[in-house]
Amino acid sequence: MEAASGSEARAQREFIKGVFSHHVAPKVVDQLLSDPAKVASLEGERRTMTFLFTDVADFTTMSEGVESKELGRILNSYLEVMTDIVQKHGGMVDKVVGDAVHAIFNAPLDQRDHPRHALESAVAIRDWAEAWRRSPLPAGIGFGRTRIGIETGDAIVGDIGISSKLDYTAHGNAVNTAARLQSINKELGSTICVGQTTAHRCN
Repeated sequence: MEAASGSEARAQREFIKGVFSHHVAPKVVDQLLSDPAKVASLEGERRTMTFLFTDVADFTTMSEGVESKELGRILNSYLEVMTDIVQKHGGMVDKVVGDAVHAIFNAPLDQRDHPRHALESAVAIRDWAEAWRRSPLPAGIGFGRTRIGIETGDAIVGDIGISSKLDYTAHGNAVNTAARLQSINKELGSTICVGQTTAHRCN
């Protein structure tokens, strides 16, 4: 993204805020605003990233027996902390789908050792979620265990979609693998399932 001045610079700042303010930590937004050139290409770029997917075990079954407002309050408090943990470890929350969080590490800014940061984020999520779901409100509705999948690889990231609804997101095999690894936890009885590439890049 090229530098601009005057009204173009103000429009550029508002655009960056609109795209990233709900995805990354405020300090990352500040870095982008101070140097918009750090956003390599919102139209799409190929880069190596680490992807983290979460899911709550038996969420659909649980939700059928809970009053909607109560479930909403509990789920919102869960997702707020989940997002905070990802961002504290330098990750970007790509999207939230129901009870699931999809996160990217090493975008939109470069992040050294992003596989390690993603793994540390997963461990922090696991530890917090296990303690939290035993507290009175989530325990009262039988809130399930959080399962996590992680993988590292090349993907295309940028504003993708139709002109009226663009979404800064990533697409690639590593993204799909992270999602599948999250699901494999069901069969393994595990909480965190780490892909081969991520594992090779961590101690």
